Amino acid sequence: MVDYVRQLPEHDAGLRRGSRTAVRLRLDLPLLLLLLALTAYGLVVLYSAADGDLGAVIRQGRYFVVGYLVLLAAAYFPLVRYQRWSPWGYLGGVLLLVGVMFFGVGAKGAQRWLDLGGFRFQPSEIMKLLVPMTVAWYLADRVLPPRLPDLLACFGLILLPALLILQQPDLGTALLIAASGLFVVFMAGMGWRYIIGALILALASAWPMWAFVLKDYQRQRILTLLNPESDKLGAGWNIIQSKTAIGSGGWSGKGWLDGTQSHLDFLPESHTDFIIAVLGEEFGLRGVVLLLALYLLILLRGFWIGLNAQSTYGRILAGSLTLTFFVYIFVNMGMVSGLLPVVGVPLPLVSAGGTSVVTLLAGFGLLMAVASEQRVIGQ
Repeated sequence: MVDYVRQLPEHDAGLRRGSRTAVRLRLDLPLLLLLLALTAYGLVVLYSAADGDLGAVIRQGRYFVVGYLVLLAAAYFPLVRYQRWSPWGYLGGVLLLVGVMFFGVGAKGAQRWLDLGGFRFQPSEIMKLLVPMTVAWYLADRVLPPRLPDLLACFGLILLPALLILQQPDLGTALLIAASGLFVVFMAGMGWRYIIGALILALASAWPMWAFVLKDYQRQRILTLLNPESDKLGAGWNIIQSKTAIGSGGWSGKGWLDGTQSHLDFLPESHTDFIIAVLGEEFGLRGVVLLLALYLLILLRGFWIGLNAQSTYGRILAGSLTLTFFVYIFVNMGMVSGLLPVVGVPLPLVSAGGTSVVTLLAGFGLLMAVASEQRVIGQ
């Protein structure tokens, strides 16, 4: 018993040192641990989805390293600096989107990337952060809930990048960016009459969108959602194979590296958009539940940070970033399970990707900056 009592303070001292280190780096330790667990789980699933290609895992690991370095940097700066920098970052992002129209690099029928000195990146991913940051900056010093002139200004800030991204074309990212900006307005206390009016306007614009905005392949995706069996070997192939993979996993799954739909190349894009189908087939429902539990804990931590934020800017920014992260999860799982059209949204921090991973982790760095602002003001 004496030895135990003597060792216990040393153990507590180690925990205190780790906590102090996190505070000095302005990190939110619970959120960081949850993100590390999620990315580790994602690498395990990716190894199987990439058919045992260790190179794909190493490449994704490098993206995670870069992403976590960006997270550390983003968390370290005081939140007030982001509030000052937001409009300038937004202007730079819009200029990059204009640059994509004239100098962009194309792939698979879309022109979404810029290549600067051999470094290829997707400016639309950056706007997933800059749009909510700028809308939050605009509303932070104004009377809340926002009045009609302020709402119109916010909608303008949201629509400009969304329309530019729609020209690439990238409907999925345009909708996600629009949602991220609208979440800021919602968190700022937008009145229900405006929300109901926006819903009526959205319903009224459905037919003009279908007739004049959506391209043929986008219309086909919606029709396929309603009846995937109408073109089993064409447009409906992805959804049918995805649901087959998820359903065949049962509760316990077929075992890691033993999935048939992905390893026999029935499942398309198994390491990117449809990676959760691989997870469901090999790890079963319990593997999906574990993933959902990690996502839920991350979302709850994000909302907790937003509720305890000390400034209007921090509160509405943290809430909108957390809601946007939820939308990424919902849209990917919805399209893979046949509940939503396929729009090319990766599963956050699990699907293979570069720019999206760095952007997501940068967003969590902003959340930690909000949390550190709370600690500083509390002290």
